[in-house]
Amino acid sequence: RRGVEKSRVLILGGTGRVGGSTAVALSKLCPDLRIAVAGRNRERGAALVSKLGENSEFVEVNINNIDALVEALKDVDLVVHAAGPFQQGGKCNVLEAAISTKTAYLDVCDDTTYAYRAKSVHQKAVDANVSAITTGGIYPGVSNVMAAELVRLARNEGTYEPERLRFYYYTAGSGGAGPTILATSFLLLGEDVVAYNKGQKIKLRPYSGMLNIDFGKGIGKRDVYLLNLPEVRSTHEVLGVPTVSARFGTAPFFWNWGMLAMANLVPAEILRDRGKVQQLVTLFDPLVRAFDGIAGERVSMRVDLECSNGRSTVGIYSHKRLSESVGTATAAFVMAILEGSTQPGVWFPEEPEGISVEARKALLERASKGTINFVMNKPAWMVETEPKELGLGIYV
Repeated sequence: RRGVEKSRVLILGGTGRVGGSTAVALSKLCPDLRIAVAGRNRERGAALVSKLGENSEFVEVNINNIDALVEALKDVDLVVHAAGPFQQGGKCNVLEAAISTKTAYLDVCDDTTYAYRAKSVHQKAVDANVSAITTGGIYPGVSNVMAAELVRLARNEGTYEPERLRFYYYTAGSGGAGPTILATSFLLLGEDVVAYNKGQKIKLRPYSGMLNIDFGKGIGKRDVYLLNLPEVRSTHEVLGVPTVSARFGTAPFFWNWGMLAMANLVPAEILRDRGKVQQLVTLFDPLVRAFDGIAGERVSMRVDLECSNGRSTVGIYSHKRLSESVGTATAAFVMAILEGSTQPGVWFPEEPEGISVEARKALLERASKGTINFVMNKPAWMVETEPKELGLGIYV
């Protein structure tokens, strides 16, 4: 393997928001890195490459063509799969190609089925000596690493056993992320929410279970709703926390009502059909973009851990621009893998073989660059806008 500085990274979906943002963040983090931006749009690719400078190039790749993928991965040290949406994504072509060409791999998948499909080729990756991380990026990704650290620190204190882990996410508008995030949101509305309550797997309605959560400085209180996100199952299994759930909310507030209406009124089979969802996206996209101009693209994630003995700690990550922070977060994972933090195999970010415990601090530092608020392992009352006791029911 070449030294980190001279490594060559291929970014699939490189002309999209996540991929493009990752390329920009990587070129700032490590200017000597060779970056290949892959996509279908040559014009957008050329524009990005001219911004990135001489160590970058554009490659046209169709990720559904295995031969083209394998060809594109020759002489690549790490491939970033940012060509979503991952919902109903079918085969893990990119990961399979990465294993066959012995290329390190990272994806920004936010779909439970796809993530566990990626995990199913774990042994193949081990045998090929290939390091791979699924569900990297900002959320899931950085949020999983934050959760892993909260759990580790609680257990290190000895007498505490983690009992409940909750992920809360907030994004203004579409976070400037356009059609892909819209498609992802609609597809998630067609899925039952999986959560865990005292070790039992339970299924809940999408966009139900509203809570008003305080995201602290720069964001304040926001309504969030249950969604089916992969970090719920993976952190429950990997970190061994019996009760886990994830909620998401957006702004302006009527978008939440719209999501709620869609979850309740649009038949689930339409929301599970990628083609039909694409039509909905085309319909709504101009409207969303118009409101994005007003709503901005602030993003915040709050991870809450409650332990036995009443001990509770919080991690918060807030940024003014989702489109920027998602690239910064993904680039932090790229650097960790290139620096040798990841064992051979397919890992979730919270697994120590994915991002080693020693590498977590550096990853979180890199990922939180430019944030308006980044807090780890503090009691909730210290981070909230108006600290007060909350009467918590028996909700997951």
